[in-house]
Amino acid sequence: MTVVSLTDVTVRYAGALVLEIPALELEDGQILAVIGPNGSGKSTLLRVLGLLEAPAAGAVRVRGAAVPAGRRLEARRRMATVFQEALLADTTVQENVALGLRFRGVPAAVRRPRVARWLDHFGIRELADRPARTLSGGEAQRVALARALVLEPEVLLLDEPFSALDPPSRDTLLADLGRILRRERVSTVLVTHERTEARALADRVAVLIRGRIVQLDTPERLFQAPVSNEVARFVGVETIADGRVLSVSAGLTLVDVGGQKIQVAAEAAAGERVRVCLRPEDVTLSPGDVGAGVSSARNRLVGSVTRVVAAGPEARVVVDCGFPLVALVTRRSVEELGLVEGARVTAAFKATAPHLIRLDGTA
Repeated sequence: MTVVSLTDVTVRYAGALVLEIPALELEDGQILAVIGPNGSGKSTLLRVLGLLEAPAAGAVRVRGAAVPAGRRLEARRRMATVFQEALLADTTVQENVALGLRFRGVPAAVRRPRVARWLDHFGIRELADRPARTLSGGEAQRVALARALVLEPEVLLLDEPFSALDPPSRDTLLADLGRILRRERVSTVLVTHERTEARALADRVAVLIRGRIVQLDTPERLFQAPVSNEVARFVGVETIADGRVLSVSAGLTLVDVGGQKIQVAAEAAAGERVRVCLRPEDVTLSPGDVGAGVSSARNRLVGSVTRVVAAGPEARVVVDCGFPLVALVTRRSVEELGLVEGARVTAAFKATAPHLIRLDGTA
């Protein structure tokens, strides 16, 4: 069953179109992530879904029914929102989690076990009597999430809830929240610009660019088969090169890219112009000219390193193979393989790794 849906929704600010959504549905128990660059309209979309902002045109339906202006507050009470900042009251953790229930007049005898249950779910039972102002960022966000979920909302709206956290706190909370949302079957919309958060939590991911959803798919399909150059770059595809299909045989397409012949496990037509997309983590590098039979990879391209860029514990290595190809390797591998500018290397990847985008717009 659809919990909340948008139909032909548009939002304008000072006459400028900032959101245009022909159709979007959140199903019961589903986690929908909305990702996109800053300024793409993500927070506006969340406000519309949460009935905090009325669209200039179109319909917002909850459980299939339009919500008239006089009943918006009633419908909003069936939802809960968690923001970037925890926004806790200056009281104890336990009292913060109980706050919404108190506002709704839930008796103390009912409140106490519900609050205790959610303190346990988020691993903060031992913090129950701590003042909220003494909490770390990760602890405070756990309290904010518990305060929202103790209300047993029909829809949980998350607006960049992990953006202010350090990586260890974020990763732990992501894992815990994912388990909780799936176990409790909480219908959730997560807005984020971090694709890793979408991959970790979502059942479906919508890519929002310039106010329009340009792809809505499962995480697996979205990150491995982006439908356009723009989507590919946003979801982390760093090698994007144009080529021409030479032949197709037994499910393998042979593509000429910059003079190199690449085998791709995808269907296309001979002579067709395509765009080859390859994620950096799917490429392995070996020093020198490594011949066939060294690995199971069908594609082995020899080239020269043109750039090495540190990225935390890893490094992005750009190799000129007739076209720029990007590989993600560990910093240790950079040293062990002698990956410096000008070094000759072999870049290897399986035929299943690349994705083809047809230049007529299909994928």
